[in-house]
Amino acid sequence: MPAPVLVQSTDLSTPRRRLIVALGVFLVLNAVVTVLSAWAYLWWAIAAVNFVLLVVIAENAAPLIPGTRLPAYERALAIVFPLLLLVGWELLVAGDILNPNWFPPPSRIAGAVWGIATEQDQFTGTSLFGRPWRLPQYIAEDGPAGTQTLIQESHLFATLLRVFAGFLIGTAPGLVLGVAMGISGTIRKMIDATLSAFYVLPKIAIFPIMMLVFPNPFGEGPKIAVVAISAFFLVTINTMVGVRDIEPVLIEAGRNYGARGLTMLRHVIIPAAMPVIFAGLRLALGTALIVIIAIEFVRSQTGVGFLTFYYWEILAPEKMYAGLVVVMFLGVGLTAGLTALERAAMPWRRERRTRRNA
Repeated sequence: MPAPVLVQSTDLSTPRRRLIVALGVFLVLNAVVTVLSAWAYLWWAIAAVNFVLLVVIAENAAPLIPGTRLPAYERALAIVFPLLLLVGWELLVAGDILNPNWFPPPSRIAGAVWGIATEQDQFTGTSLFGRPWRLPQYIAEDGPAGTQTLIQESHLFATLLRVFAGFLIGTAPGLVLGVAMGISGTIRKMIDATLSAFYVLPKIAIFPIMMLVFPNPFGEGPKIAVVAISAFFLVTINTMVGVRDIEPVLIEAGRNYGARGLTMLRHVIIPAAMPVIFAGLRLALGTALIVIIAIEFVRSQTGVGFLTFYYWEILAPEKMYAGLVVVMFLGVGLTAGLTALERAAMPWRRERRTRRNA
């Protein structure tokens, strides 16, 4: 007797029906709430129900989207949801549900972002971008040290310099030590406990020690050092795990092809551990940004963290939120850049993904 053949159902009537019902409930619910003016005291519950309805709408709309347009639909979801949150925030402020003095609407925050980006503060003489067009003049007057003038008047460049310098300084030894600990069980047993003990220390608590170590406690050295230490631990631990947990069959295959020593490390161990290594790099980069913002809060005269705290001190909440928005954009931009580097470093994963989607 022949085995039964499973045929995948292509009936889209159920998702379409659910989509229509969820969309109808969404529209009726919000219309009734608006007519009854129930937003003022039930906004949190209505927002939760709306979120559930939007999830149902999005899930049942996905099967109706042609396969070639599904990636665009998924990207649209990632863009539309934050926009809906901003619209909801704006409406809550407009309805006097949120206090605009402490929670200014997104429209005011957007204006504040434009202001800190294009205007110099009258008291500090600084702005978000500074005056980068004057960099050639600064270099002509003071040589390479002229770049410091731009950093002193640009909060964004100051933060990026500290993040990149600390991240690179901490990443290099972290990769080397992580590979060594992953390959050698002896090194791992010697260092693992010590590494775990220092890892749990709050990185901001290390900053006063770094101020004692460096000749200029108020310079860039202590700030960059703390960022480097933060990145070092995360990169080391993730690299060690990635190398240690490589499938034995890959090592055996490399040996069968004659790989030994550095050849094994370059062509088998590092490529196999790269996904976990890059996961550690992403965590380290995000932590580097968090740490430097915290340090700029407490001990700096430049940087996005200082900018945010400064506007809190002078009670300019929309500009304080603007500083937080800049931090979020920095996080998204840095992560996107590292993701692009990851794709370039692992082309075989891109090719595998392309074949799977074909």
